[in-house]
Amino acid sequence: MQIALTKKLADAIDINCAYTFEDENPLFCWTANWTRVWDNRRAEDMIVLVNNATRFTVAIYQVKRKDLKNVAEMMIKAIENTLLFMNLNPALVKEYMRLAGELRFVKNRSREAAAWVTRAGEECAFHVGNEYNGIAKMFSDTVGAPANYRHVNYSGNKKGYVPYYKMVSALSELTGMQAYKYRAFELLVTLDLKVYKAARRIIVPANLEFARLHKVLQLVFDWQNYHLYDFTVFDGNKRIARIVPYEDDLEYDEDAILMNGHTLSEFFPKYKHMRYTYDMGDNWEHQIQLIRVIEDHDEESPYLLEAIGQAPPEDVGGVEGFIEFREIMLNPNHPEFEEMREWAKYWTIELSDWERRPRIIHV
Repeated sequence: MQIALTKKLADAIDINCAYTFEDENPLFCWTANWTRVWDNRRAEDMIVLVNNATRFTVAIYQVKRKDLKNVAEMMIKAIENTLLFMNLNPALVKEYMRLAGELRFVKNRSREAAAWVTRAGEECAFHVGNEYNGIAKMFSDTVGAPANYRHVNYSGNKKGYVPYYKMVSALSELTGMQAYKYRAFELLVTLDLKVYKAARRIIVPANLEFARLHKVLQLVFDWQNYHLYDFTVFDGNKRIARIVPYEDDLEYDEDAILMNGHTLSEFFPKYKHMRYTYDMGDNWEHQIQLIRVIEDHDEESPYLLEAIGQAPPEDVGGVEGFIEFREIMLNPNHPEFEEMREWAKYWTIELSDWERRPRIIHV
């Protein structure tokens, strides 16, 4: 595996390396840079790698200067972890890493690759800024994953492509292996609004972490992630576990479990029902039911199979507030109709065709 270093990163590592070997397979070649996420900080804190053949992005955050002594091992692990994070066949990933061979550093001399890695760094910094408050300690070598769904290389008559799908295709062709092979769950998620039920049927990886499941549910119900949330696992009517996102939540429930690192497979299929509560004021209780276990799922997920019923807008006042709001929105002659329509902005009574359409959920 060949990794071309920008001058900034090469100087930081303090190694003397040769220029790029021209005959290397570009699928085994990456360009790497060391960059800053936060403008108000003086030190670089993120390493970004871009694959030369596919523009697939891998990023490691936080990386301090003292960590650079282990940068080769960090890079190899980050490439592997990002591919696995995106649910690719573990055997395929292992074979790619084997074929790529021993890592060697070279000097970058491609202006185009330097531009790619700079752009990828901006994308990753945007993601980190959205996900992280910049105060608590954090280390992640999979923060580059969301950047791989953007379109690249489009201009004029060029249609461009999506790095994730180009990487999947290239790895399948290289190894002769299927791209996906993992255990998955089909879930039915229902929000009872009294006047009707909003339901979403989804397929997710069995090893999906609860933090990512939260993001999936936010997207399929069109929530805005403004409020607190938790998960509660049940065996019949008996509460088995309450899973919370923040350490502060433990102060109010010492029996709760901090969700960091915990996955669905720790509870499903042993238990078949859990509740996802979003917004402790409006108290939106989504019932999650395990429909089936798919032992060797061979397609991309998370995936929305079916969507029925529009979800409420944020901060509408819980189920009772939504019922009142909906009655106003159904009556254009109501004295509060115009005010409510302006407040609700793009919210509609019925789901659009796109919202009902089966599709991949990128989180």
